[in-house]
Amino acid sequence: MSRKSRRETGLEMIKEVYAGDVEVPEKGLAFIDVMLEQLFAELWTRETLSMRDKRILLLGIIADKGEPATFKIQIKASLKRGEMNAEEARELLLFIAQYAGYPRAASLIGPIEEAIAEAGCDVQ
Repeated sequence: MSRKSRRETGLEMIKEVYAGDVEVPEKGLAFIDVMLEQLFAELWTRETLSMRDKRILLLGIIADKGEPATFKIQIKASLKRGEMNAEEARELLLFIAQYAGYPRAASLIGPIEEAIAEAGCDVQ
């Protein structure tokens, strides 16, 4: 795959992964270029795991790292893309609490509820 086509593939995939919510800076920042050409053009386009599987795995890792802002971005994208619904997003916290700890899970309640409201898919 040429460098140009990998970047274009990465741009298309990042828009898909984040449901159009993430703005990508213009070409020229090495960090962004590598991220697009490797992470999004190579890893996210692989088909062995579904997009939902990748997202749930990523959400668990992000939760364990204690990154509520990034968690919210990922949950919101997942909700907007129909990969999970509000009930499933909330259910993730039960697993996160058991494996990453209650303090980590508790810090994600607000971001999950905000993402659910912003995605317009609240079901209680």
